[in-house]
Amino acid sequence: TMAADTGAFFAGRAFGRHKLAEGLSPKKTTEGFVGGMAASLLAGAAGGALLLGAPVFGLVVGAAAGVFGPLGDLFKSALKREIGIKDFGALIPGHGGVLDRFDSLLFTAPVIGLLAVSTGPWR
Repeated sequence: TMAADTGAFFAGRAFGRHKLAEGLSPKKTTEGFVGGMAASLLAGAAGGALLLGAPVFGLVVGAAAGVFGPLGDLFKSALKREIGIKDFGALIPGHGGVLDRFDSLLFTAPVIGLLAVSTGPWR
């Protein structure tokens, strides 16, 4: 999830031209999403290979994180717009609150957990 966030940030800054969901999150771009997915797949494959000896399982986890992470972020953005606030807090300067550090995990953690118990290499 963090690899996807980082990849999306840098790819979006470098190549971002097409808005992904302008009404919800005006800075998110399709190019950022693709960069985030690539970073997530790389991190998943590397982590799966190095930690579990299962690079294919790592790719599946990376793909899930690459898709569900942005969905969690967009859901949180929609929620903020619905209740009419800009940020969920000011604890971390320059961020929309502590939830901005974890919004992607709200969607990825349950999906990755289900993948791990249902198809993990230790199964």
